[in-house]
Amino acid sequence: MEVKTSLLDNMIGVGDMVLLEPLTEDSFLENLRKRFDHNEIYTYIGSVVISVNPYRSLPIYSPEKVEEYRNRNFYELSPHIYALADEAYRSLRDQDKDQCILITGESGAGKTEASKLVMSYVAAVCGKGQEVNKVKEQLLQSNPVLEAFGNAKTVRNDNSSRFGKYMDIEFDFKGDPLGGVISNYLLEKSRVVKQPRGERNFHIFYQLLSGASDDTLKKLKLDRDFSKYNYLSLDSAVVNGLDDATSFRTVKNAMQIVGFMEDEVQSVLELVAAVLKLGNIEFKPESRLNGTDESRVKDKNDLKEMCELLGIEQTVLERAFSYRTVEAKVEKVSTTLNVAQAYYARDALAKNLYSRLFSWLVTRINESIKAQTKTRHKVMGVLDIYGFEIFEDNSFEQFIINYCNEKLQQIFIELTLREEQEEYVREGIEWTNIEYFNNAIICDLIENNQNGIMAMLDEECLRPGTVTDETFLDKLNTVCAEHQHFESRLSKNSKFLNDHSLPHSCFRIQHYAGKVLYCVEGFVDKNNDLLYRDLSQAMYKASHSLIKLLFPEGNPAKVNLKRPPTAGFQFKASVGTLMRNLQTKNPNYIRCIKPNDKKAAHIFTESLVCHQVNYLGLMENVRVRRAGYAFRQAYEPCLERYKMLCKRTWPHWRAPAREGVEVLMADLQVPTEEFSYGRSKIFIRNPRTLFFLEERRRQCLEDLATLIQKIYRGWKCRTHFLLLKKSQIVIAAWYRRYAQQKKYHKIKSATTIVQSYTRGWQARKLLRELKHQKRCEEAATTIAAYWHGTQARRELRRLKEEARRKHAVAVIWACWQGLKVRREYRKFFRANAGKKIYNFTIQRIMQKYFFGLKKTLPSMSPIDKNWPARPYRFLDGAHTELKRLFHLWRCKKYRSQFTEEKKAVYEEKLEASELFKDKKSLYPSSVSQPFKGDYLEISKNPKYQKLNSSVEEKVLLADVVNKINRANGKGATRILLLTKKNVVLADQKTGQVKASVALPDLTSVSVSTQNDGFFALKLKEGSASAVKGDFLLSSEHLIETITKLHHIGSTASDDGEQLNVDITDEFLVQFKQDKVCVKFIQGAPKNGNGVSCKRKNNRLLEVSVPASA
Repeated sequence: MEVKTSLLDNMIGVGDMVLLEPLTEDSFLENLRKRFDHNEIYTYIGSVVISVNPYRSLPIYSPEKVEEYRNRNFYELSPHIYALADEAYRSLRDQDKDQCILITGESGAGKTEASKLVMSYVAAVCGKGQEVNKVKEQLLQSNPVLEAFGNAKTVRNDNSSRFGKYMDIEFDFKGDPLGGVISNYLLEKSRVVKQPRGERNFHIFYQLLSGASDDTLKKLKLDRDFSKYNYLSLDSAVVNGLDDATSFRTVKNAMQIVGFMEDEVQSVLELVAAVLKLGNIEFKPESRLNGTDESRVKDKNDLKEMCELLGIEQTVLERAFSYRTVEAKVEKVSTTLNVAQAYYARDALAKNLYSRLFSWLVTRINESIKAQTKTRHKVMGVLDIYGFEIFEDNSFEQFIINYCNEKLQQIFIELTLREEQEEYVREGIEWTNIEYFNNAIICDLIENNQNGIMAMLDEECLRPGTVTDETFLDKLNTVCAEHQHFESRLSKNSKFLNDHSLPHSCFRIQHYAGKVLYCVEGFVDKNNDLLYRDLSQAMYKASHSLIKLLFPEGNPAKVNLKRPPTAGFQFKASVGTLMRNLQTKNPNYIRCIKPNDKKAAHIFTESLVCHQVNYLGLMENVRVRRAGYAFRQAYEPCLERYKMLCKRTWPHWRAPAREGVEVLMADLQVPTEEFSYGRSKIFIRNPRTLFFLEERRRQCLEDLATLIQKIYRGWKCRTHFLLLKKSQIVIAAWYRRYAQQKKYHKIKSATTIVQSYTRGWQARKLLRELKHQKRCEEAATTIAAYWHGTQARRELRRLKEEARRKHAVAVIWACWQGLKVRREYRKFFRANAGKKIYNFTIQRIMQKYFFGLKKTLPSMSPIDKNWPARPYRFLDGAHTELKRLFHLWRCKKYRSQFTEEKKAVYEEKLEASELFKDKKSLYPSSVSQPFKGDYLEISKNPKYQKLNSSVEEKVLLADVVNKINRANGKGATRILLLTKKNVVLADQKTGQVKASVALPDLTSVSVSTQNDGFFALKLKEGSASAVKGDFLLSSEHLIETITKLHHIGSTASDDGEQLNVDITDEFLVQFKQDKVCVKFIQGAPKNGNGVSCKRKNNRLLEVSVPASA
């Protein structure tokens, strides 16, 4: 069975402030604090919901909670925002009444979150279906887009809405959403160019720089570093709890869901990037011939990149920042702008560009989410707008925001009183006039078309001549001096002689929420909100499609010389339209309160909450609600709740509910002046009467609970007794069974024992008889065995004596025969004994020698010349032969370990030894160096890829050499490549082949005997390679180079002749037509150098080689 609770059940404090007794400001705040401390953040004032921001997540918004409040009466459950949303939705769906939900409160009070909760609840309880779900998703996903472009971090709120938003959600006759329309009010565009300390610009700038990909930023010509952009504040660029990168991806996804195309998203991002670039444009003064200063752009890089993004000619925009054209009917006057005016123009363009982009976004979203059908729709409006603002410095923005709140307060009082009056009339209750403060006089002070502050501000902005904020204040002092809600230094209400808090440049208005001091500085400029026509025309000339839509006034074909409407006039018209819209709908109110300025949980600052309670007019709201009847309830739930207080209505009342309530109230003797009967409800005038009913109900419930407990305990005891009785019978039956079983087992056990004793006596008697018989038989057997043993031992002694006698005779005969044989053999043994002993001794010595040699064998290295010493001289030949055989065997083992590559290396080393050993001083130092061959890694090095591809054969040697010039003896670096058929010389830097010599064209190679790396390649006369003559080269790997040439030259030769290697300190080299003698001498090194080559004359090159140590 479903259990229904009530607003009055388990109440923490008072759930409805109308029932608060006594009603004072202190009791009001104490009730809010008490509920806030127990996580009860919602409280009612009649049908108005007060929401206190908890600054943390609470488990009260789950799908289960949605189902709990679905289709429930407003007062049926504890206060919740879902109750108001459900009441509004059901009234729209069932009663065909257009609804509006007005959410107000100051920044950080939770207005945006409240609007999200209302929309999410409506989306959860309305119908389902593919098309309906798509509409709901688009409506919900419009929020992230608008928050990214319209919200910012402030000192009071990390996600503060800097614009007012009103959304009309349209439903069909079933209550399913069809679409919606969004209206925005007064975007705080001044934040684009300047942010207060501790605050930052709109979210989208930081989200774009943090979350966009590197390619996207490159296309937009942006950098991730926030510090590179003048329009972005750095002290609060990073906000705890906000992930800008993730938010950017969420915004892009939301734009796709709402219906933005890819090119539209890109265009929007390009405009955001253009605003950032615009802030980096700086100006410098430049003097003209007439003595006036003219502004010029300092660094044109940012201007160039911005123009490229928007498709504007750089010169056009640069001129618009330097000149201003003023048009009359037939004249055009062009004036120069100084640096201050240029900065003003730049900031004005940035603000207009961003605000128009935001308005375009709202329009584009409306195109996607608007209802497609043209039938009549039911409408639910959700208004999320700024609360009343009182700062230390209040300017034009606070003035028009507070004007909007005055209008909202006015319509709130009017609609609340109208709703009260309509309910009284509907129920047939006499209506009594309620006295309350009517703030229409304040609204008239501000919006009056003749003498209102906004009218005078527009008049001041439009009049010719010098217009300043001071002239505007003077006009206010003249017109509004006697108004009771206006104060200034010159008004009659200021009492400025004693009021030192009112400066000369300020005026004060006594709003319904309190007095607010406004500084007039900036009122005229902010109201004008001028953008120079030159900049509008420059923007219209852009090739960017979106820019043309944002600046239609820049079209030269449609020049309008009329001054555009002021910001105040536009806002006043928007507020008027909003008020007329709200008056056609049934209002529902959510008043949001911020508990502290620290944005922290569990902190309730009474002074701050008290201030908000005052300017939201909550106490006034309670008084209006309580001016008539404080509490009303339908007859059915009233009778259901209190019927136990009367014996005639308890437990069931069969007649109509109203008659039951009348019987109940008469039985309780409630004074008739404390309540009235309506057509469907009972109206209770004083909360004390309701509390009296609740107290009697509580006492009655306690009595009923006692009665229920008594009956339950009696039933429980009777049931327990019957259970005990039944259990006793069962236990007795089981015990009797157990006792009989035990007696039977005892008798059975006794019988078994008697039987066992009897059988045991009989068995023992039989056993004794069998044992006696067995002992008699064993005694006879034992006597026979002893007799037979005595006879056998006598026969054995006789046989042993006889055998000893026979053995003694055989031993004596054998000894005699041995004596005779030894006498005969002694004469032959003495002749052969010496030779046998000698051979035996030699054999033992050889055996000992071989075992010792086995233990002392040298290592397996072929170059190890150690060998054990011979122990005896007669083993000299065998010792030498064994050493030779071991060395041959060891060499064979060593050779068997060689691979083909290693064998080739050793063959080259052997060939080098044959060529240069004892002939070339450089040779000993090359013995320990392995022949590497490819010193340049030409196949792997990308630098020589072209050179490697030009050589078709495998490269056997690649090294850097110096080619000696005969003119001066200096060397030029070349790359020497050796293949099986050619010797190639190439340039080291370019890799270009300089010379290629076929190996058959080589006749010989000449080197010196010194410690140098010079060698000459001598070519056959008449060959194609010998056109330029022989080559004189120098290499650090001379031995390896000549060895490989000698080895490969003999293989490549057609007749099998080997390449000659001449080793001499003086040889001739053919250079073209001349022969030059190359002479090697020993000398000291010069300037720290080693080998040096110097030309002596046309026929002599002298190479000086340091003497080897």
